[in-house]
Amino acid sequence: MSVTPLAAERQFSDLWDFSTTIDLLGYDFMQQALLAMVLLGLVGGLLGPLIVARQMSFAVHGCSELSVTGAAAALLAGFSVNLGGVIGAVLAAAVFGILGNKARERDSVIGVVMAFGLGIGVLFLALYGRIGTGFALLTGQVVSVGLDGLVAIAITAAIVVAVLAVIYRPLLFASTDPRVAQAHGVPVRTLSVVFAVIMGLACAQGVQIIGALLVMSLLITPGAAAARVTANPMRALVLSVVFAEIAAVGGLLMSLAPKLPVSVFVTIISFVIYVVCRIIGSRRVHVTR
Repeated sequence: MSVTPLAAERQFSDLWDFSTTIDLLGYDFMQQALLAMVLLGLVGGLLGPLIVARQMSFAVHGCSELSVTGAAAALLAGFSVNLGGVIGAVLAAAVFGILGNKARERDSVIGVVMAFGLGIGVLFLALYGRIGTGFALLTGQVVSVGLDGLVAIAITAAIVVAVLAVIYRPLLFASTDPRVAQAHGVPVRTLSVVFAVIMGLACAQGVQIIGALLVMSLLITPGAAAARVTANPMRALVLSVVFAEIAAVGGLLMSLAPKLPVSVFVTIISFVIYVVCRIIGSRRVHVTR
C-alpha cells in the first residue's frame, strides 16, 4: 500500500504535534520531570570527564545494572525502589573502587561482580512476578519521577557537587598520573572509593529516569565528547555539563511530541554531539600538524 506525500505529511504532523509539548509542560509532573533531567544532566556533566579520565566507563555500566538488582530486591522486600537502587549501585561502586583500584584489574572485577549481581537481580524479579516492572527499570520512566524522585535526584546532585568541590583537584591529579600523585602523598585509594560511591549514586538516579541500559549516554558520552575538543580540564568540565544538559533537556522536550521514550532522544542527541566533537577534534589535530 503506497502512501501519498500529503498523507505522509499528515502522519508526520500528527506524530510531531508540537502543541502537545507546550500543553504537557503546563502539568506539575512534566515540570518535575524537566527539573529532574536538568539535575541529572548537571551530575552527568560533572562526573563525565573524570569517568573518562579514570577509564571507568565499564564501571558506570556495572553500577547501573546492579542498581536494577537493588531495585528488584526492594520490590521483593516491599520498600522504596529508589532506595533499593541507590543501595545496589553504591555497594557495587564501593566494591569496584576497592577491588578494582588498579586499571589492569578493574574490568575483570567489574565483569565478575556484575554477572553475579545480574543473576541475583533476575532471581528477584522472577520471585516478584512482574517482568514488566523490570523492563521499566531498564528503560526508565522520567514522566513518573514524582516529587519524591525529584527530591532524591536533588539530594544526589547536592552531594556530588559538594564532594567534587572538596576532592576535585587531588582526584584529577590521581586520575591523570596516579603513581606520581601517590608519591606526593595523595590518598589515591581513598579517592578512588569516594569517587566510585558518588558515581554509584548518580547511576542509581539515572536508572530511575532514563534506565539502566542508557544511563551511559549522560554519564559518559558528554565527557568523552568534551575530551575530543579540549585538553584543558576546566573547559572540558564546562563543555561536558553543557553537552549533558542539551542531551537531557532536549531529549525530554523532543520525546513529548511523538510520545516516545525520552531515552531514545537523549542517546541520539548525545551521540550526535560526540560525532561532531570527534570531527572537530580530528580537524584540529590535522591543522596543528
